[in-house]
Order: sequence, then structure tokens, then C-alpha cells
Amino acid sequence: MSVTVTDISLPDVEGGSAGLTGVLAVPDGPGPWPGVVLVHEAYGVTEVMRRQVVRVAEAGYLALMPDLFSQGGPRKCLIATFRALRSGEGRAFVDIESARELLAARPDSTGVTGVLGFCMGGGFALLAASDRGFAASSVNYGMLPRDLDDALEHACPIVGSYGGRDHTLTGAAGKLSAVLTAHGVAHDMKEYPDAGHSFLNDAESGPRAVRLLTKRILGAGPNPDAAADAWRRIEAFFGEHLAQPDTPKP
Repeated sequence: MSVTVTDISLPDVEGGSAGLTGVLAVPDGPGPWPGVVLVHEAYGVTEVMRRQVVRVAEAGYLALMPDLFSQGGPRKCLIATFRALRSGEGRAFVDIESARELLAARPDSTGVTGVLGFCMGGGFALLAASDRGFAASSVNYGMLPRDLDDALEHACPIVGSYGGRDHTLTGAAGKLSAVLTAHGVAHDMKEYPDAGHSFLNDAESGPRAVRLLTKRILGAGPNPDAAADAWRRIEAFFGEHLAQPDTPKP
């Protein structure tokens, strides 16, 4: 499916980033389409992340990745953004909500929206799964909140993918699955033994000086086989939970 990609500005919202921008990819055709808000990894909206936006749109979704570092750039925003992730509130969550509202209000939208995150963004996608208006969430090697049980009590359906070589998130898939099962939340969790952090990326990301460290500690880097399977699961899960009963599934 061919798509149109545009760099856009989102409306200024109280508590959100001033001058919030994002990458929007829209499938060619009349729609309507379900929406997906993508949340980028800690390195920001890189070319790797832009290709992820395109991939989601090619699967039949309005795809929007807001730049959580719009107000100040990665160096100034990274600490504040992780602080928001740990607390569950703050500017980053306002920005994610702004992206969701923009997609839901488009005339070519079904009004149903999911959230998908990578790395740091996976942590946001996990917390955004509860009481934030999303119909489904895709959590990809995202950090777990301190009180996992409380955070997921009212969660929407979640599909999660983790790498067995990512030693900072050992057992995360199993912990998530247990809590979601206890709360009766539909989910699909999988750990890929031979994959590490960032395995869904199609190329190395981040500063070259940092890559050796992340590869050693996190097993970070592309894993095409694991990525192909994870994307198959994500698309199937979103196809089930983001489709309206009276509209064709993507």
C-alpha cells in the first residue's frame, strides 16, 4: 500500500510541548482508517523511526509520531521525558494525547486509535494503555512501571515484544502476561530469545559511541527474523482490536 508522509505541526495545548511537531503517514485512498500514535525511542525521531511510521501506515493505519523533544531537542528534553515516564504524568503524555485527538478528529479516521512505542516509547505505550482513550497498545521492549498491577488494572488490549538478550528487561514479558491475565485483559506477550533491545529497528540507531555499550548490555540491534514475527503479531492484534464492526480490517 502506498502512503503519503508529511511533517506536521500540532496545536499548542496547555501542559504540552510548545511548537509540537510530528511525522504523519496516511494511506492512499478514501479510508476511513483507524489511527495509531507511535512513540519514538530515546534517540528521538530518527530516520529509523520515520520508517516505522511509514510501515504502520502501509499496514492500513493513519500513523502519527509526535516529537516529544520538540521543545528543546533531545539533550534538553530527555531527562524531563523520562521523569514523565516514571511518574505517569507530564508534558510527554499531553503530547501523546494531542496526537491521539488529532488522528481521531480527521475526516478519514474511524475514530478508533491505538498506540505503539519503541524502547522509551514502549514504556509510554504501556502506561497509555490505561484510561487514555486508546483501543489497543503495542509495547516493544518498554520499561515496566514500579506498580505494574495498579498501572494495568484498566488497560486496553496489549501486544508486547521483548528480547531475551536485553538484560535490563529480563522476564518482562512474563510479568506483563501474568498481570494482564489476572485483570482479564486481552494480550499477546512474547520474548524472543535471540533478540535484544531495539530488535524491531531495521538499522542501528543512536550515536556511534553509544552503540558498543548498548550492544554489550542490552544486546541492542536489528534482528530481522524476530522483527518479522513481531510485526506479524502486532498487525494481527491491531487488526482485531482497532477495526470497527462495520469497517473492513486493515
